[in-house]
This record gives sequence, structure tokens and C-alpha cells, in this order.
Amino acid sequence: MAEQKKTNEALNVEEALTKSEAFLLKNKKTIVGAILGVVIVVAAIVLYKNFYSTPREEKAQVALFKGQEYFEADQFEQALNGDSIGYAGFLKVADQFSGTDAANLAKAYAGICYAHLGKYEEAVKLLDSFSADDQMVAPAMKAAMGNCYAKLGQLDKAANLLKAAAVQADNNSLSPIYLMQAAQIYENQGKADEALKAYKTIKEKYFRSYQAMDIDKYIEKAELKK
Repeated sequence: MAEQKKTNEALNVEEALTKSEAFLLKNKKTIVGAILGVVIVVAAIVLYKNFYSTPREEKAQVALFKGQEYFEADQFEQALNGDSIGYAGFLKVADQFSGTDAANLAKAYAGICYAHLGKYEEAVKLLDSFSADDQMVAPAMKAAMGNCYAKLGQLDKAANLLKAAAVQADNNSLSPIYLMQAAQIYENQGKADEALKAYKTIKEKYFRSYQAMDIDKYIEKAELKK
């Protein structure tokens, strides 16, 4: 059973990453979207490995569960602020169970809920308060903040965060996504040189990625704009 669970978790992550990559390629000008699902899937897996460590942690996880259901149903207001039948909301879970893994994850959920609701300043604050230090969750949070800053019109900060997320992730699944997003922001700013650097990094360093398959056309486009 344990081995089957691990296999299912790995498949879920792979599926989420594939969907994120496909979404980005189909919607190249969309700022918020592709990476958000990855953030939650990977973060949830990290949490579930340890959530039975203490009774308080288990209680916090139970409090979080209904919010996850609302989130998956795209009911972001209820997920964030709770309902009238006993669910407190991600914000209260994060506050009431401070110091637990579940509360930490609640901050991530709350930040992404705010992003979906168009409240990007609030989203940045919650996402920035989330704590992670691995090569999947931490850069995903950084990229999500970058996407929010892009929506706020703070494009330099957005691009810098996305590039930093790519460096921190340093893998063929996530880094090319972040670099593509950064490059698109640079192109919208008229910074063809910076966009070109990002595209060439995908071609040279992440040549095994899905994004690298047609990266030459982006490089050619950026070179023509110089």
C-alpha cells in the first residue's frame, strides 16, 4: 500500500507538471495560471509526509481539509474565508495553528486564493510568508509571487523573481516555464536583449525540456526586435 501511494503521488506531480507546461505553451501571454497548480500539488505532498507528527498537526490538517475541497472546486472566497457550516477558512487555519505544517500550507493556499480573486497585494504577502527550502515548492512560490507582481504592473520585480525561481529550481520541468514567463515580460517591456538571454538559457541549459523543442522561433523573434 505504501509503495502504491508513493507511485500515485509521483504520477500526480508528473501530471500536474505536464498540464502546467501545456497551459503555458497554449496561453503564452497569460501571467497567472500555469504554475499555481504545481505549487499546491507539490506542497501538499511535502506536508502529507509529516502531518501525523503531533496531535496539533493532525487537528490542523483536519481543519485544512474542507478548504482544499473548496479550492479544488474553484470556490476561492469560501476556501479563503470559510463558510457558515463550520469551516474556518485558510486565513484562520494559518493563524490558529501557527507553527504547524498545515498552517504553513494554508498560507500558500490563501495566497493563491487571493491571486485568483484578483487581490494581488494580499496574495504576495501570504505567499512570501510561506516557508519552504526545497527545489520544487520554494521556487514555485517565488514564481507565483512574480506572477502577482506582473499583474500589479511591477514588471521588473516580476521578471527578477521568475528568473530567480528558475535558478533555484534548476530542473527541466520548472525552470523553462519560469524563464518563458520572464522572457514574455521582457518582450512586453521592449527588452529584447533580456528576453533573448532567457530563451538562450532554455536552449543551452534546459535543452531536454518541452519548451526547448521550439525555442528557436522565440530566439529568432527576439533577435529581430534588437
